[in-house]
Amino acid sequence: MDMLIQVQDLSKIYNPGENEVRALDHVSLEIDRGEFVAIIGHSGSGKSTLMNMLGCLDVPTSGQYYLNGQDVSVLTDNELSDIRNREIGFIFQGFNLIANLTAIENVELPLIYRGIGKRQRHELAVEALNLVGLSHRMDHKPSQMSGGQQQRVAIARAVAAKPPVILADEPTGNLDSKSSADILKMLKELHRTGRTVILITHDNDIAAQVKRVIRIKDGYVEADYFNKSEECVENEKAE
Repeated sequence: MDMLIQVQDLSKIYNPGENEVRALDHVSLEIDRGEFVAIIGHSGSGKSTLMNMLGCLDVPTSGQYYLNGQDVSVLTDNELSDIRNREIGFIFQGFNLIANLTAIENVELPLIYRGIGKRQRHELAVEALNLVGLSHRMDHKPSQMSGGQQQRVAIARAVAAKPPVILADEPTGNLDSKSSADILKMLKELHRTGRTVILITHDNDIAAQVKRVIRIKDGYVEADYFNKSEECVENEKAE
């Protein structure tokens, strides 16, 4: 397979010196294009710090991070912003929708920052909202939608520009069990279309439904394995 992400000996140290905290401690891993990976760990394990690194939201203290063959660990803030805008679609636990904008306006907003023209970004936003089953909610504002529907809008916003990486940070954390199942099913569908999906979670039940699991503990990779559960086997056959 084609390697998309390569992390080499990555460390992140806060308060260097006597009271230093090693949020990441010499982490190395690889993720191929088209994989669906769950990164799991308890609060304080380092999984959120790793997410920030993979999402180009922060830079490491040492080590290298290659995304699409480019060492992004040495880039400036402006260059990292450009990488985020072009390469990564973010889905957050808190949805992060703008309250006074409609669903389609929320999806279009990042496309404006990418310099995409009005007609094209409208077409991309409509396509993304259709993909998540919200063609009937395009003109509704977040307050007029359920939590599950708001998360669908957030997914549409993340995938509209067709970035190679979807980074989902606890995307089911604020949802009921039915909505959570729907969102996880949607992420699986995105994966089947060829997207690379990285799911950050603390939930073992969710991780058990994802093909590959990277378990983080105390800032290092405790385990990296492929699930062999019945559901994962069925998902693999469907691909």
